Amino acid sequence: MTVEPSLRDEMLAALPSLRAFALSLSNDPVLADDLVQETILRAWANTYRFAPGTNLQAWLFTILRNVLLSEWRKRKREVEDGDGSYAATLRAYPDQQDHLDVDDLRAALAKLRLDQREALLLVAAQGLSYEEAAAVCGVPVGTIKSRVNRARHRLPELLGLDGAPDLGPDNVTKAALASLSLGSPA
Repeated sequence: MTVEPSLRDEMLAALPSLRAFALSLSNDPVLADDLVQETILRAWANTYRFAPGTNLQAWLFTILRNVLLSEWRKRKREVEDGDGSYAATLRAYPDQQDHLDVDDLRAALAKLRLDQREALLLVAAQGLSYEEAAAVCGVPVGTIKSRVNRARHRLPELLGLDGAPDLGPDNVTKAALASLSLGSPA
C-alpha cells in the first residue's frame, strides 16, 4: 500500500509524541514501544480512513489509546506465569472414554424396569422432589422412593461397577498424572 510522502513524513514526525504518550499511559518502555509500533501499523493500514486536513496526531493518539485499552482487556484475562508453575498445577482428565461411558449408562438405563427408570430419571435427572415425581406418575410417594432406591441399586450392577473406585479416572491415568506433578518422566 502506498502512502502519500507528506502523510508518511507527518507519521514519522509524530513518533516521539506517540512514544511519550504511550510511556505516560503504560509506565513500561517495552510496552510503550509495542504500542507505538502497533499504532503505526494500524494507521498505515487504514490511511484511507484518515481525512486529509484533519489533525493526524489526534487520530494517531486515538488509535494508540484504543490499542492500549484492547491490550489491557486482553491482559486482564491472562495469568502471569513466567516459570510455568501455575500451568503445572492444572489438570484435565482425558475424555476419550466419556462418550463410551454415556453409551453404557444409556444401555443400563434401558435395562431397568420402565417404572424404576421413570422414577429415577424424574428424581435424579430432572431434579423433581419425590412428591412431585409421585404426582407425575400418579402413585404414592413411598412407591416413588422404593422405585428410585431399587433403580439406584440395580444401575451399578448393570454397569459392572463395584463401588466408588470404579468412578472417575482409572488407576493408570491417576499414576501418570501423579508422576507428572512430581516432575518425574511419565
